[in-house]
Amino acid sequence: MTRNIALFGTLFFLFIATGYLQSWSVTLSILNLCLISAVMALGVNIQWGYAGLFNAGIMGFAAVGGTAALLISHPPIQGAVAAGGSGILAALAILLAAFAIVVGVRRFAARKLRRPLVLIVLLASVPIAARAFSGAKEAIEAFEPASSGFLGGLGLPIILSWPIGGAAAAAVAYIIGKVSLGLRADYLAIATLGISEILVSFFKNEDWLTRGVKNATGLPSPFPPIQNLQNNGWVQDIAAWLNGDKLAQMSDAQMNAALKLHSAEVASLIVKLGFAGLFAAVLLFLVLLSELSLKSPWGRMVRAIRDNETAAAAMGKNVGARHMQILVLGSSVVGIAGAMLVTYEGQFTPNSYLPLRYTFLIWVMVIVGGSGNNAGSIFGAFLIWLVWIQAEPLGFWIVDMATSWMNQDSDIRAQLLAQSQHLRLLIMGSILLLVLRFNPSGLIPERPHNRAK
Repeated sequence: MTRNIALFGTLFFLFIATGYLQSWSVTLSILNLCLISAVMALGVNIQWGYAGLFNAGIMGFAAVGGTAALLISHPPIQGAVAAGGSGILAALAILLAAFAIVVGVRRFAARKLRRPLVLIVLLASVPIAARAFSGAKEAIEAFEPASSGFLGGLGLPIILSWPIGGAAAAAVAYIIGKVSLGLRADYLAIATLGISEILVSFFKNEDWLTRGVKNATGLPSPFPPIQNLQNNGWVQDIAAWLNGDKLAQMSDAQMNAALKLHSAEVASLIVKLGFAGLFAAVLLFLVLLSELSLKSPWGRMVRAIRDNETAAAAMGKNVGARHMQILVLGSSVVGIAGAMLVTYEGQFTPNSYLPLRYTFLIWVMVIVGGSGNNAGSIFGAFLIWLVWIQAEPLGFWIVDMATSWMNQDSDIRAQLLAQSQHLRLLIMGSILLLVLRFNPSGLIPERPHNRAK
């Protein structure tokens, strides 16, 4: 306990130092992304720390959650809906009808007739649905492609997308689990990684649904826009109170301009604090549910399966069903985090979903913090994301100091400084190796009394 307090205290000190040495706006931005990363790390910890499932497709589930945020919150593009919405619905209706017929054939038709009838239904329905979908897609993407070119969404409050994003990620995880949970751990990792790449590629290329690489921006925020908030009298009063000494020494024109600038800074801080409160509430709620489930008979059974799958199966435990539950639950948590991230950024950018950010870093957070321990995963998320952000300026400073003896006009020095940002990859790898070498269980390892007995 003393060690944990010291570690979290050190982390708190680092955030305070960031606020004083850089700015509180930067600190709050890092804090919000740390909270989102902590939710993702919690989802991975549920899968790996609780059940030993190696999910390398975190990026895909985060993208599913982000897509849900876009489709729930963005206002519908009426012109695009009029141009191709009916065609999309027709294609979906044809496919659903074909699916219902196939289910009926497999259930009620004679065994000899099932395969021919299913083949006939597919050959009749798929080309018709494809033709309807193709025409509708072209019409939607042709409607004002510079500013829209996609259907938009439902125009609902974006916070609703958080549970919906989790449910969508859970549904995708269920389908993946049906296909790949029977594989060994290494093959499961390969399968989830490949499927996540397929999902991200789909979101990049289906412009009619997500606007693809053109990005969907201007998503509504749960908080008032900064431009509106900064004009409120109470915000300006706070700005004047915080900067009273500076403003008193200015002329009226200078004071008005400075007050407007300080009001915008205060409004930005208020919005970021609001996001921090929302994200922290979600994280605490998920941690509470996770801890309660971990201490229940179900949690002890999952740990027993993780520690000795063969023995648990011999005792009559349904190993496959428990693995499916864990995969679905962990992926759902990652989907919630993906929706939270899009909510915070106010845009959906499929090109930003990279394995380095959404898979490798999240795994480093769990391993460094301590798998099997929710507090360790949260600590790892905060520590690794803070180091990841600060490693870029730190790398520039290291290279600048190391090459200070060179001529200022040296091409070699200029090239080294230009590439200094990549030093953070070396820093991340070094941290991971040091932890694995000297503390392989993580900085806050799993508590022994929580192990299944």
